[in-house]
Amino acid sequence: MTEASATDPILVEVISSALSSIVEEMSETLVKAAFSPNIKERRDCTASLFNAEGEAIAQDEGGSPLHLGSLMGVVAAIRERIPEEDIVEGDVFIGNDPYTGGGSHLPDIVLAAPIFVDGRLTAWTATLAHHADFGDRGHAHIFQEAIRIPVVHLVRRGVLQQELLEVILLNCQIPDERRADLRAQQAALHTAIKRYLELCERYGRRTMVEVSTELLDYTERRTRAAIEEFPDGRYTFTDTFDCPELDDELELKIAVTVAGDEITFDFDGAPPQVRASVNVVWTGLYAACYYTLKTLIDPDIMPNAGLYRPVTITAPLGSILNCQAPAAVNGRSETCQRVVDLIIGALAPAIPAKVTAASNGANTGVHFSGWDPGRQREFVYLETIGGGCGARYNKDGLDGVQVHMTNTSNLPVESLEAEYPLTVEAYELIDDSGGIGQYRGGMGIRRKVRAEVDDVHFWLDTSRQKSRPWGLFGGGPGTSATCELNDDARPIDHGYTVLKSGDYASIETAGAGGYGEPAKRSSEAVEEDLQAEKISKETAERYFSEK
Repeated sequence: MTEASATDPILVEVISSALSSIVEEMSETLVKAAFSPNIKERRDCTASLFNAEGEAIAQDEGGSPLHLGSLMGVVAAIRERIPEEDIVEGDVFIGNDPYTGGGSHLPDIVLAAPIFVDGRLTAWTATLAHHADFGDRGHAHIFQEAIRIPVVHLVRRGVLQQELLEVILLNCQIPDERRADLRAQQAALHTAIKRYLELCERYGRRTMVEVSTELLDYTERRTRAAIEEFPDGRYTFTDTFDCPELDDELELKIAVTVAGDEITFDFDGAPPQVRASVNVVWTGLYAACYYTLKTLIDPDIMPNAGLYRPVTITAPLGSILNCQAPAAVNGRSETCQRVVDLIIGALAPAIPAKVTAASNGANTGVHFSGWDPGRQREFVYLETIGGGCGARYNKDGLDGVQVHMTNTSNLPVESLEAEYPLTVEAYELIDDSGGIGQYRGGMGIRRKVRAEVDDVHFWLDTSRQKSRPWGLFGGGPGTSATCELNDDARPIDHGYTVLKSGDYASIETAGAGGYGEPAKRSSEAVEEDLQAEKISKETAERYFSEK
């Protein structure tokens, strides 16, 4: 066949849309084939395509931005560990270890497969799924958190490595669920390979490779053009971070430097890594920075590796934001949420119409695990509960939503109660939990869960219990997060509790900050805001100098 020119902008757009469709179909395949509620109901999973060198060329829009961290280094890790001659058609690789590639925390298990066209390695596809299995574990170091899997063959030349799978499943609390979800991930990989080969058959291998390269270059050009619109300068911000595992708050800082069409995120002075689960490996930090930048420049930019090129990120090795083994990392999403707050807070004076006030600042994870006597099996219920979303220059914040680094759905009450020996007594928005302002911050969520059996181990993973999500330009802060237990519940330490039948945990997530002075606005002012889509830079600078 005669291959079309990859410089044709219409062809580039057509293939770009086709690649996006592939990763979306992968995601739907995984969700529909999965067995666990965390994937089939909450969609705690992601699908991606990469070029032969391991650069991301497409990622599903429904996935969590933090999952980008789990996928960012997987192909590079495979190529580093596996000899090129041992990577062949029919292979599937598995990994989850943050320190040897393939993950940013251990429940996120990645499967990746090479795509061969005309006998040549042309692309990669990968799926990630959060396997909600490893309940009731400690988080002093990573060896407590789950089984660590370096990137290795799960399927070799089309043959499942059964002995390896048995080793993995033996270290899981709910092995049948894990087996089914891993099969769902493999099904998603097969979908991607089939669809990608169909595109190659239509347009030719060379065209597909050239278009993939052009897509990265195009994203880079758009990213640089958007950064260039930011005022040059050095912008700093400081915020605090708390979680139930830490006795004291930590102070986190950032310096953002904008110079022409490039931007630097410098986290110099980040606290040393801690004996708790909230440490972040470099892939998680990079994912948080790339996500935040994308929201500030152009949400329509295709999520691929071209976005990364104008960005420099630095953080001290061995710090909470760039940790080393054997630091625990299970709760890294809480810290990544604060990274987003830092970047937004720093850039607010420069681009006041593009930022929001602080959102709830947490990825509130609730974990209930134990033995279900009715079903005669172990159970692990994981959910991340949404909260308030920060207000912006012309809109109130959204109520009770997942924000920033998490993008999962809620688990419906009906599904929760059908799957686990638990009852939801309350699930509601918290009145007046959003900060006041010209535009109000979003409200947090109250979710009250009662245990129906004894010896239920409950662990809370959250933040903003000691601080409040800040407002902008005169807007008030949102309320803090709290957790209430009944008097007879037995708290253990640092977010851990053991519940008996009839005990409950009532979790209240934080609200969000308001935006602007809470004065009554005229209809003319509303119209001006909508037309201008900005507030004056002078107002922003005056607010921050006074603060």
